[in-house]
Amino acid sequence: MSAKSQQASKSSGSVTLTDPSSGQALELPVLSGTLGPSVVDIRALYSGSGYFTYDPGYTSTGACESKITFIDGEKGILLHRGYPIGELAEQSDFLEVAYLLLRGELPNETEAKDFVDTITRHTMVHEQINYLYRGFRRDAHPMAVMIGVVGALAAFYHDATDIGDSTHRMIASHRLIAKMPTIAAMAYKYAVGQPFVYPRNDLTYTENFLHMLFAVPCEEYKINPVQARAMDRILILHADHEQNASTSTVRLAGSSGANPYACIAAGIATLWGPAHGGANEAVVRMLEEIPTVEQIPEYIARAKDKNDPFRLMGFGHRVYKNYDPRATVLRETCSEVLDDFGIDDDKLKIAVELEKIALNDEYFIERKLYPNVDFYSGLILKALGIPPELFTVIFALARTVGWVAQWNEMIEDPSQKIGRPRQLYTGAAERSFIPLADRG
Repeated sequence: MSAKSQQASKSSGSVTLTDPSSGQALELPVLSGTLGPSVVDIRALYSGSGYFTYDPGYTSTGACESKITFIDGEKGILLHRGYPIGELAEQSDFLEVAYLLLRGELPNETEAKDFVDTITRHTMVHEQINYLYRGFRRDAHPMAVMIGVVGALAAFYHDATDIGDSTHRMIASHRLIAKMPTIAAMAYKYAVGQPFVYPRNDLTYTENFLHMLFAVPCEEYKINPVQARAMDRILILHADHEQNASTSTVRLAGSSGANPYACIAAGIATLWGPAHGGANEAVVRMLEEIPTVEQIPEYIARAKDKNDPFRLMGFGHRVYKNYDPRATVLRETCSEVLDDFGIDDDKLKIAVELEKIALNDEYFIERKLYPNVDFYSGLILKALGIPPELFTVIFALARTVGWVAQWNEMIEDPSQKIGRPRQLYTGAAERSFIPLADRG
């Protein structure tokens, strides 16, 4: 790894906290990283003052030190190991980005070939896993299936679950990255009643996933290069996103010493939430509510009305207060896909018109409600013929790379401890037990 990537946090002064009741002062160090705001190190706060901090949602709390991903939401910046996401999406491919996230640097030609070979030869799953799917109802949501199957991997690949062994960790990481497309495609095939399609070593990572999704035994499936490139970009743009809810969950689960498959299953469960990974599925559901292009103004007006439950999904972002840099890439990719397929879909027409309005309407501009990555990824996946219930599964497939990179970093960090958030207790004070017969 480079000297830059090895940089750790540095002390850059201190702040003093004074207890108003006692006048006691506590000096807390300030730490600075490579980029972004400095942080107040409050690890000694409770022992030195008797106070906890109160931060619901951890919006002002740095829970870890990381070298993987940097986000500046105000400026619309997303960096992976220092590389802008736009450059990676335009010039790289998913497995190269996976190597970068996992290893810290872009691979040379030999390293890239070895990594691709390793992942390619781990794509098959244990044959007994096929029988797991039969335990689920055919109409089960694919994310429910993913949580169960990924969590069960520890029962099949328990030969490399010693998290203290760096070789074991890397084997588990490779297996998860390699097998996730197979598991995801199997979940889809099971839901639609088609036979499972085995992975092929002559295809790229993304081509193989599309082949396992759409191929059937009765005819040859031909890979569309525009479709494959669009899917590859979607995977790259969802590979990691700093300390979001699912990544924090993976780190928290991992802090207990849980095996990597259990940790990733926990991440998938968190990602399933509509406020997180389910947002691109919600975009398509929203489009289904708008009957025609002509009625868009009516629904725009409803979205602006605080008393109306209708919401425009896929606009704005909790972190980005500028244009989401991932959306910039996918906007172009969306146009490429629609042009290549010549799609004449009423819902896609509605989406295109909504985009125009959002980019020109003062209401959206003033509130910085730009179309986000979920808006465009939802449109692309719909155009590719992928059902909405599979959108979050594809998100999980892509984010597995980031999860395993973050999990490995957490395990190797000597300052990390088992996660144990504290609370502001507002329940009953201590009281004596009253026997049942004496209670009024």
